[in-house]
Amino acid sequence: MNTSEARLVLETALLCAQEPLPLPELRKLFADEVGNDTIRALLQDIHQTWADRGIELVALASGWRFQSRAAMRPYLERLNPERPPKYSRAVMETLAIVAYRQPVTRGDIEEIRGVTVSSQVVKALEDRGWIEVIGHRDAPGRPALFGTTRHFLDDLGLKALDELPPLESAESVAALSGLGGSGDLSLSMDAPGAADEGAVTEGGAAAAEQDSAEAAADVPQEAADASSPAGDGDDDTNRTTQQADTDEGEPAATKTSNKDHS
Repeated sequence: MNTSEARLVLETALLCAQEPLPLPELRKLFADEVGNDTIRALLQDIHQTWADRGIELVALASGWRFQSRAAMRPYLERLNPERPPKYSRAVMETLAIVAYRQPVTRGDIEEIRGVTVSSQVVKALEDRGWIEVIGHRDAPGRPALFGTTRHFLDDLGLKALDELPPLESAESVAALSGLGGSGDLSLSMDAPGAADEGAVTEGGAAAAEQDSAEAAADVPQEAADASSPAGDGDDDTNRTTQQADTDEGEPAATKTSNKDHS
């Protein structure tokens, strides 16, 4: 097989794939007779060929895929007028904390947000495939440590976590908006410490109640019924609330040419 034929095979496979294809999968197209360096060179060639078109070939955390360019998004949305699922402020703030401070426990998240993290909030993010348990902290109770997934990076169109924009920047809000948040993301990554240990402020209590209501809306009823009101074993789960929630948050992903057009 010559270079032109190999390039055509790669291009066809990537255009037909439903998920990003990593190098090991792409090698299978050639029965492992073509090396990684050759495949990477061919992928770069394909990338250049599609440089002036409405879709582009990009490298993501899970592999390579074709996806529509951001400029095409307003037009493609007219073909699918249904609004994407919206997630509450509690869910999006929790996701932002996990993304920018991972690995973190539920206790860490509660300390930053100042309110108790509902089990339904965590479940909504796990069910969406954006966060997962990546270990346990060596502390009493061995609380679970959460981190983001490759699927989360794929949805943001990123290859690695170091490509995330600074949290305080407008780019970070834009980067997350397409994931289905609502409002403006406004988070302080410093622990609140606004109240004495064991104290519950009036605003914090109200925010915690609002989080519970929002979380219930984020999770299908079947999942809500199945989820436990208790935590995940984190010894910090029952930490009392200390201050009111920040304002709502919102994030933005690029449509894929394969999945979003099907």
